Amino acid sequence: MANGCEHFPALHTGAAPVLASATVGAKFWLLIEHSGPWAAYLDECKLPDKVHALIDRATSLGIRPQLIRRSGRRAAETTTTHIFVASSAGPEPWLAEGRFEDLNDLDLGSLVHGVVPESCILVNEPMFLVCTHGKRNACCARLGLPLARFLDENLPGGVWETSHVGGDRYAANLVCLPHGLYYGSMSQAAAIAAANAYRHGEVVLDRFRGRAGIPEPLQAAEHFVRSHTGEFSVGGVAVESSRSESGTTVCVVRCTSPRGSSRFRVVVEPAVFTPPCGMTCADEISTYRLAELRQLTPAVA
Repeated sequence: MANGCEHFPALHTGAAPVLASATVGAKFWLLIEHSGPWAAYLDECKLPDKVHALIDRATSLGIRPQLIRRSGRRAAETTTTHIFVASSAGPEPWLAEGRFEDLNDLDLGSLVHGVVPESCILVNEPMFLVCTHGKRNACCARLGLPLARFLDENLPGGVWETSHVGGDRYAANLVCLPHGLYYGSMSQAAAIAAANAYRHGEVVLDRFRGRAGIPEPLQAAEHFVRSHTGEFSVGGVAVESSRSESGTTVCVVRCTSPRGSSRFRVVVEPAVFTPPCGMTCADEISTYRLAELRQLTPAVA
């Protein structure tokens, strides 16, 4: 088992920066209900051959596979496989659900084109994933399990435990689907605030890691514009263009609010957070700093 949380005395409290650390490669999701146990890696899990084949097929298409389970209870025995698929890409992310006897009936090709597979039904409520993958990292179980139970009590039906989502050092990790919003170092209070905000179409910047599927410098640029403007609607801030320039990333970021739409030039550069005394376990953490933020166009209704 990976290092326990005793080796990470302050990383999980919000003292370390978490911004711009959401998983870059997760635009499309395959979520398979499996009560466990979960091995450290999905290809080592004791799963039916047909499920391993589905995971391999998804991975080859660039779809992120996750195992999920209800907090504190096992799934009932059934001949079908319970699956969710989600697209976090584009302006209108979606989440859909299906149950399959033959997993070949699941059209993953439609998913990577942003189309709901015919065998699935759209889900209108958000889905909250809490990483509890203890065989991957002990902190994910020690911190994630009580958080998952707490959220499940307060948001019944909407919360699932999940396998590794990326960023063990940020446990407890919370992912909000379908938009793929990542939060890290979550306390119970921070998690319920983030979940309730997402249910109302908003982002909370406290402990917000970023949106999955977007390069990390662009996540940082969006974060700094949100902080500058106070625009917290999920779709209210988005990078329109970006380029690398002398070790920095230069972005044009659109911000849309009730006051109108405006654009900002944002320059971010890599930075390193060196843990202070008391965070003796931690390596230096790569992050980003704001080098420039300038409004290009006034808000136009």
